[in-house]
Amino acid sequence: ALRYGVRKFLSAIHAGKVVIGVSGGIDSAVNAALYRSVLPKDHLLLVNTPTRFNSEMTKDLARKLADHLESPYLTIPIGSFIDETARALEGLPVGKGNIHLTGFMKENMQARDRSSRILSALSAAFGGIFTCNANKTEMTVGYGTLYGDLAGALAATADLWKYQIYELGRALNEWYGQEVIPEGIFTVKPSAELSESQDVTKGLGDPLIYEYHDYLLKSFVEPWQRNTPEDILAWYREGTLEEHLGCSVKAKDLFPTHAAFIQDLERWWNLFAGFAVAKRIQAPPLIAISRRPYGYDLRESQGGPYYTDRYLEMKEEMLKVVKGS
Repeated sequence: ALRYGVRKFLSAIHAGKVVIGVSGGIDSAVNAALYRSVLPKDHLLLVNTPTRFNSEMTKDLARKLADHLESPYLTIPIGSFIDETARALEGLPVGKGNIHLTGFMKENMQARDRSSRILSALSAAFGGIFTCNANKTEMTVGYGTLYGDLAGALAATADLWKYQIYELGRALNEWYGQEVIPEGIFTVKPSAELSESQDVTKGLGDPLIYEYHDYLLKSFVEPWQRNTPEDILAWYREGTLEEHLGCSVKAKDLFPTHAAFIQDLERWWNLFAGFAVAKRIQAPPLIAISRRPYGYDLRESQGGPYYTDRYLEMKEEMLKVVKGS
């Protein structure tokens, strides 16, 4: 279905060439293998845009991917570009204060420089489009940068949860009859590699625990009766959460206290129902393959997160028990 959708989309917009930013991670690797399955090898340009935060391991994996797919490959370091922009902006007077760029802002600058500047310019010169490599987990909570890694002409895999991205990667290797996606890409810690706190060589990476959060977030979107924090907290309280979500990991092993569980639940719910909506509205089109893809069967408006009275009552009761003990 995805190969059919990619082929039809490219035909509809009269685009015969594609540029993909490859990081050495699973999302970009799966997208590269997917597009290569419908394009001649010289119609796919793979680009790695490292900074000092990108490990030699992931850079090597990106190159191996390109070698296996037999497509042209470019390495374009962007660290100096980011530093130059930061120097130009830092300290500029605004009103009674001055501009200050935090580390988080500089992380987003990296993502925007990669897509809105490098990949968009290369795709124009190459005579094609560039892609968005997002998955449904990231789309659900807005774990992506507007006009950065959420930019592109098509988000082909944005209706697949993270665990399905891994499954698709294995299926693509089977389709090719060889390991075009290196095994190291399946085992490396998922990470944006935008700061030292996301160093994959130290086992650091994304804030999402995909073995659990994939299923939690999926329950907000895809069931016929979509679940809310009230449902999640009630099941957690009963000890039946994993059974309802269908995940293999236990919440109590991940979160040592009720407070930690509630904090995590509200963090992702607030993003899902909050700013992530604005990001999804501005995201590229996707290929719909689930029962409820964003923009098709799940129409959204920017209403903001909400909590039922019953949820707030349960939360108060559970936190009181902890304080009382």
